[in-house]
Amino acid sequence: MNAPGTALATRPTTGTRQRWRFIDSLRGFAVLGILLVNAVDITWLGMARVMEGGAPVQDPVLDALYLTVQTRFVPIFVFLFGISLWIVLDGARARAPRPWLVTVRRLVGLAIIGGLLMFVYPGNVLVEYGIVGLLMLPVVALTPRWVTLAGGAALTIVAYAVFGGGLASVPGLILLGAGAAAYGLPRALESSGRAVAIVFASAAVLTGPALFWQLTTSGGDPRFSTAGSVAGLVMAVLYTTGLALLWRTRARRAITAFFEPLGHMALTNYVGAAIVVALIALVVDFGHMTSAAPVVVLALVLTVVQAVLSWLWLRHFVYGPVEWLWRTATWLRPASMRRRIAATESQ
Repeated sequence: MNAPGTALATRPTTGTRQRWRFIDSLRGFAVLGILLVNAVDITWLGMARVMEGGAPVQDPVLDALYLTVQTRFVPIFVFLFGISLWIVLDGARARAPRPWLVTVRRLVGLAIIGGLLMFVYPGNVLVEYGIVGLLMLPVVALTPRWVTLAGGAALTIVAYAVFGGGLASVPGLILLGAGAAAYGLPRALESSGRAVAIVFASAAVLTGPALFWQLTTSGGDPRFSTAGSVAGLVMAVLYTTGLALLWRTRARRAITAFFEPLGHMALTNYVGAAIVVALIALVVDFGHMTSAAPVVVLALVLTVVQAVLSWLWLRHFVYGPVEWLWRTATWLRPASMRRRIAATESQ
């Protein structure tokens, strides 16, 4: 039996465009971080105690999540969404007479998936990504790439400086991702050249002051403070570039084996994890718990299970089940699902 990394490395291409393996791995890394964030919200951890008049408990595990996870992975996820938006639009330009319409269907499909997931997890971000993506699409599709990149940078700065990040940062981060993709960022991250190392070093230097600012001003959930959001953005850059640098070392095999299958099926894993955690929360009383440790363990175990299942699935199929539905809706025709058939059609 081949190792997971080997199985994915030797899989045939399924289209005319290169699939960036580091981007998949980074997306898988973000899936792990997002689940650690979402699981606390989905389970309503400790909220029953608070609603019954109990005082919030000082939990070092939750404090650790506030410093390492919360507001750190959402910017990565949104930025990657912008990269994917550009890649899909660029691919559609070579395959369809009206590429913008293909992309519109993709974004509407994402919003519909998010709307259905609302029944399980009302706080999911898929609807807002789909809607904001539609609003940003004319910029990505009709303006020069430098306008997309500069506009994304400007909107992101304003969002964090004026609104403290949050939902206001989504348009800018989407444009930043799309503009960066247009300038070849996926290739730069895979090659991890000097520029990536410089950005990593800069983010590392800024992380200390950013964390100090967060600790001395917010003292709780960083989503509700400018300091926490800015610290999250700085560490998102640190995580992204750090993983890119590790990608160029012997650690690459482990990174691809675990995170690449997760990222290749990111939407399936995002939706599936939310459903599983919500179902477990129906039978486990997380609302009266005084520590986030059980939720963290649940998220980590679930991520490992999803990584294994994703690897097994991708040995036989090209897309995850939700990705297949999404792609079928995007192109208005069933995508080839089995790997051998897809490989034959791409030749």
